[in-house]
Amino acid sequence: MRILSIETSCDETAIAIVECEGGAEAPIFSVRAHVVATQIATHRPFGGVVPSLAKREHLINLPLAYAEVLEQLKAAGHKEKFDRIAVTVGPGLEPALWTGINFAKDLGEKLGVPVVGANHLEGHMYSNWLPSALPTTHSPLSTRIAFPAVVLLVSGGHTALVVMDSLQSWRKLGETQDDAAGEAFDKVAKMLGLPYPGGPEVERMAQGGNPDAIPFPRPMLHSGDFNFSFSGLKTAVLYHLRGGSLSTTHYPLPTHVADVCASFQKAAIDVLCAKTMRAAEENGAQSVLVCGGVASNAALSAELKKRADEVGMAFFAPAMQYNGDNAVMIAAASYLGTGHSVDKALPNLNL
Repeated sequence: MRILSIETSCDETAIAIVECEGGAEAPIFSVRAHVVATQIATHRPFGGVVPSLAKREHLINLPLAYAEVLEQLKAAGHKEKFDRIAVTVGPGLEPALWTGINFAKDLGEKLGVPVVGANHLEGHMYSNWLPSALPTTHSPLSTRIAFPAVVLLVSGGHTALVVMDSLQSWRKLGETQDDAAGEAFDKVAKMLGLPYPGGPEVERMAQGGNPDAIPFPRPMLHSGDFNFSFSGLKTAVLYHLRGGSLSTTHYPLPTHVADVCASFQKAAIDVLCAKTMRAAEENGAQSVLVCGGVASNAALSAELKKRADEVGMAFFAPAMQYNGDNAVMIAAASYLGTGHSVDKALPNLNL
């Protein structure tokens, strides 16, 4: 099955052409074309994503990205033929989602191809089954990722723990009760005057800092469940920067920015890893997976792998290009996941 997939849930305009075979038993994904148009420069002056601007940029980028994937397909000697168009219907920013949905529906009508909706979070989960390089064919990872598998889905908009009994059977164990981990990284970066997107900047600064310099709290570490909370950790950083004052509205940046970043990052990673490994042990997991934008954080992946190795569990993380929002994972979600209506954008769609 050849799928043309479209992703516009936030601030990345992505289109891919992916050939899928093997079904849920041993899926193989061959990426024939893939384009991601980022909007970082557009949103950086505002320190975060502005939905109306994201919609405007998607409207500009979608036809350009489509033309580019067709050129890639032609250059590789493949015919312009699709069995399905898949498009993200949620969760995400509703104005952004609708640009992709409407583009997909118009294209489907023009080409006479069925259009199906895909869950953005399922896409992140399935990114662990995607190729390691582009363009390429992936040997079926399902022969190596043993079930049950516990998945840490961690991004700018979502933080959740999921246990997978198979590629098409899973249940959510817990999720963030307030800020997602990636959101906390971005907000701490903004407090420190670091450029947007803040997560990579915090990680970069943390490499030169002392992770034990500041005893930031580990929220909900011993809560007994699998939920997360990063709002209090973010606030603890704010109070530290204010010198402990709750009322100061303007505060000088410390000279130890690297130590703040390193200590904050360690606190967040400690909670993420501790809860993930406890979930894995209590659910008899054979594999531990991480996915989502924050999976690009090398310190997180390294610590999670270390803890999985210590108890004899296999650890998996997607190839770097699939951690962020992309359309290849949406093709995988369309092929393996649960279908959704394309007549309605679902900004709060959950697993």
